[in-house]
Amino acid sequence: MVSNPRTFWLVLVTAVAAFSAAASSGPVLSFGAVAAGVTVGSLVHAGALIRLALRIHHGRRSFGPCRGAGFLGMGALFAGLGVAAAGLAALTSSIAAPGLVAAVTTLVAAPTFLLGLLLLPGTAPTVRARLRRLLDGAGIGVTLCYSVWVLAAAPPASALAGPLPLTVAVACCVAVSVAVVTGLRAVRHRPAAIACAGGSALSIVGLGVFTVLLSALRRPDDPFGPAADWVAAGLVAAGLALIAGPFLIVTGARRADDTPTSPHAADSGGTLAGYPLLIGPALLAVAVSMLHLLTGGRFDRAAVGLGFAAVVAVALREALAARDIRGYARTLATREAHFKTLVSGSTDVTIVLDADLVVRWQSPAAARQFSLSDQDVLGRPLTDLLHPADVAPATVALHAVLAGRQHVLVQARLRDGFGRWRDTESTVSDQRAAPEVAGVVVHLRDVGDRAQLQRSLDEVTWTDDQTGLANRRKFLAAVAEARGTGTGSILIAELDRFESVTDLHGPTVANAVLIEAARRLRTAVGRDDLPARLTDAGFAALTDAPLVHAFALATRIATAFAEPFQLPGHTVHLTADVGVADLLGAADAGDALRHADIARRRARQLSRGRDGGRVECYDKSFEAALVRRTDLEQQLPGVVGRGELDLVYQPVVDLVQRNPVGAEALLRWRHPRLGVVPPHEFLPVAEELGLADELGEWALHQACRQLSRWRADGRDLWISVNASARQLAAPSWLTTVATAIDTHCVPAESLIIEVAEASLPDDAGTVEQLAGLRALGVRTAIDHFGTGPTALAHLRRLPVDVLKIDQVLFSEPAGQRAPATPIVDVVVSLARRLGIDVIACGLETESHVDVVRAAGCRLGQGFLLSRPDHAEHVEAFMERHRARLF
Repeated sequence: MVSNPRTFWLVLVTAVAAFSAAASSGPVLSFGAVAAGVTVGSLVHAGALIRLALRIHHGRRSFGPCRGAGFLGMGALFAGLGVAAAGLAALTSSIAAPGLVAAVTTLVAAPTFLLGLLLLPGTAPTVRARLRRLLDGAGIGVTLCYSVWVLAAAPPASALAGPLPLTVAVACCVAVSVAVVTGLRAVRHRPAAIACAGGSALSIVGLGVFTVLLSALRRPDDPFGPAADWVAAGLVAAGLALIAGPFLIVTGARRADDTPTSPHAADSGGTLAGYPLLIGPALLAVAVSMLHLLTGGRFDRAAVGLGFAAVVAVALREALAARDIRGYARTLATREAHFKTLVSGSTDVTIVLDADLVVRWQSPAAARQFSLSDQDVLGRPLTDLLHPADVAPATVALHAVLAGRQHVLVQARLRDGFGRWRDTESTVSDQRAAPEVAGVVVHLRDVGDRAQLQRSLDEVTWTDDQTGLANRRKFLAAVAEARGTGTGSILIAELDRFESVTDLHGPTVANAVLIEAARRLRTAVGRDDLPARLTDAGFAALTDAPLVHAFALATRIATAFAEPFQLPGHTVHLTADVGVADLLGAADAGDALRHADIARRRARQLSRGRDGGRVECYDKSFEAALVRRTDLEQQLPGVVGRGELDLVYQPVVDLVQRNPVGAEALLRWRHPRLGVVPPHEFLPVAEELGLADELGEWALHQACRQLSRWRADGRDLWISVNASARQLAAPSWLTTVATAIDTHCVPAESLIIEVAEASLPDDAGTVEQLAGLRALGVRTAIDHFGTGPTALAHLRRLPVDVLKIDQVLFSEPAGQRAPATPIVDVVVSLARRLGIDVIACGLETESHVDVVRAAGCRLGQGFLLSRPDHAEHVEAFMERHRARLF
C-alpha cells in the first residue's frame, strides 16, 4: 500500500526509469512498459482505498461513510485493469483494439471516480447537492469543449478518427470539470476533498490522453508514424498522471473525516453563488459562436451536438436554481411569518438601535405592553426613555456592547405612554455586522411584578419587622460595602434596664417603647445614615462622617433615648450607652461591629451609678480591659471553694505613741493564672454576678477568726472589715454580722464595719442598718471620707463611730503652703464634738503625719507606718511596738 510520500517517489522514479529504458526498444514495447507501470501503481492504490473503505465500514457499521473511498478505489482498479488490457492489445499488434479498450476504460472509470468523489464525506451531503455539482461540471465541460471545437474549425478526421475519441474527450472534460467544482466547493474538510478531486482529475486526464493517443494508430508496421517521438512522450506523461492521481486520492481520503455529513450542513452550491461558475464559460461559448459566424464559418454536426448539450446542461442548472429560489422564497416567507407571530405575540419588546443608540425600529408589542407608539419612540435616543438615575449605568452597558461585548443585561426604569415608571430588564446584543439587521438589538421586558416581589422579599430579608429599621444582616452588608470607601463610623446603643419594662408593664408597652426608640433614632441620624436594630434593645447607625462628627451624633442619640417615653398610661425612663468605632481600623464588618460594641460596654461600665447614657469611642486598650473583665467573670464564681481568696492586714497606729491599736482587713484574690487581683478590680464584677454577699461573708468570718486568735494571744486590738452598700442594705446583713461575732467569740466593740463614702446611700434604710449594727455593739466607719457627696451636716444623723479621712483632705497641693490644715481642723473638731473617732488614711510622708497630728487626729494608717501584709508579718510588727489598749 503506497501511502507514504517516500514510497510514492520511489515508485515514480522506478516507473520513469522503466519508461525511459523501454522507449529505446520501440514504440510498442514502450507503450507496454508504461502500461505495466500504470497497472501496478493503480492496483496498489486501489487496494489501499478499498482497505480504507473496509476499515471505515468495520468501525462505523455503515456503508455511508465508506462509499466514497470504495468507489474511488474501484475507479483506480478499473483504470489499472483497462490500461493493462490496452497495453496487452497493443503488444498483440491489434490495431483497433487498444483505442477501443482505452475508450471503454475511460468511460467506465471516469464516472466511478466522480461517484466516489461525490460520496466522499464532506463534499456533497445531499442528492440535490450532488446533482448541482454534476450539472455545474457538465455545463462547464461541454461549453469548453464546444468552444475548443469551434475554434479548431472541425479538426480533420485524421486527428480524431470517428465519434469515439470525441465522446471520450467530452466525457473527460466534463468529468474533470465536475471533479474540480466538487473539490473547490466541499462543505468541510476542503484540503482532503481538493486532494481527492485533483487525483481523480489527473487519473481521468491520463486515461483521456491514453485513449486519444491509442485512437491515432495508423498501421501495424508503423503504428505511430512520423509522430512516434511525441506520442511516446505523451504516453509517459499520461502514465505519470495515472500514477500520481491515485496517490493523491489515497492521501486525501485518509485525511477526510469518516463522520457522515449532516443533510443540513452548509451547502454553498445551493445558493446563487453557483452562477459565476457558468457565466464565464457561457459567455466564452457565445463569443466564440459570434466570431465563427462573423468569419463565415459553418457549424458541423459535432459542434451542433456540443452546443445543444451545453444548452441542455445550462437549462437544467437554471431549472434547478429556479427551484432552489422558490424553495428559498418559501423558507423566507415561513420564517417571516414565524417571526411576525413571535414578535407580535411576545410580551417582550424588540427595539433596534443604530450606532448612536437612536431607536430605528420597535416591535408592535411596545404599544401593547408600554403604550408607546412609534411617534413616541422612533428617532429618539433610548436613554431619553429611561429614568435619570438609571441613564448612567445603562449608557455604560450599551457602550460595552458597541465596544465588542457579545451580550449585556440592562436593568432600568422606563417611562411608558402614560408617564409612569416601569421596571424593565433588557438583553442587548450587537447585530451591526448582520446586513439584515445592521443595528443594536434590545429585547426589553416588563419585570414590574418580579421587582415588586423582590422588594417585598428584601423588606422581609433586610428589615426588622417590628421597628421598620434595617436588621442586623442588612447592617453588616452596608458596613462591608462602606469599608470599601475607607471612611465612615458605626454607632451601637443599647437601652439599659429594658428588660424591666417588660416585667413591669408587659410586652405591649415594651413594643411601644421600641417603636418610639426607633423613631427617635431615625430623627437623630442624618439623611444618608443607616439606622438599624441589632438585638432586642440594641440599635445601631452607620454614618459616613469621621469619628469626631460621629461622636456628636452618638451624643444626640444618647440624649434622645434619655428623654422619658410618654406612653398612654405609662411613663418609662431609660438611658442608653453608645459606643463609636471607626471603620478604617477594622478588618471586616464583623470586626467593626465588635469594636463599637466594646466601646459601648466600656461606656456602660463607666456610667454605672450615673443618670443618663455615656458615649465612648473605641480604643485598643478597651479590648484588653474587656478580655480581662471577661476572664474575671469566668473565674470569679467558685473562688471561695477553690481557696483562692486571702486577707491581708494593715495596722492602724497611735500617731503619738506609734503603737498599733487595730488593723484593717483587706481582701485579695490570688489566681494561679491571673495573678493577684486587687479588690477594686474584682469586687464590682462580684457585685454584678451577685457574689458580693458570699465574698463579704467569707471576709467577715476570716477577719473575726484572726481577731479571735490575736485576742487569745493577749493582743487587745480591734479589726475593721469593708462592706459594700449593697451588703449593708441586705436584710440578712445584721444576722450575718451577729453570727460571725458569736461564732468566733469576739467582743462586738472590737469589730468595725467600714462603708465607702462614695457608695453610702443617704436614705432611711441606711440609717436603720447602721443603727442596727450599733445595737449589736459593732462600730461603723465611713471610709475615704472627703471623696464622696456626704455633707458634714449629715454626720449628725448618721449613726457612725469612726471617720477615716482620705488623703485628699491633708495633702499639700503643689505650689501652695499649708492650705490643708484648716480643712482637717474642721473635720476633726466636728467629729470630736459628735463623739466620732477620726483615722487619717493614706499617710505616706512625715509631713502628712505632722498635718493630721496638728489638727488633733491621733490615729493614722498608711504606707509610712506599715504596708498591708499577712497576719504573721503584722504580728511581728505588733511585737516590735508593743500594742496598748485603745
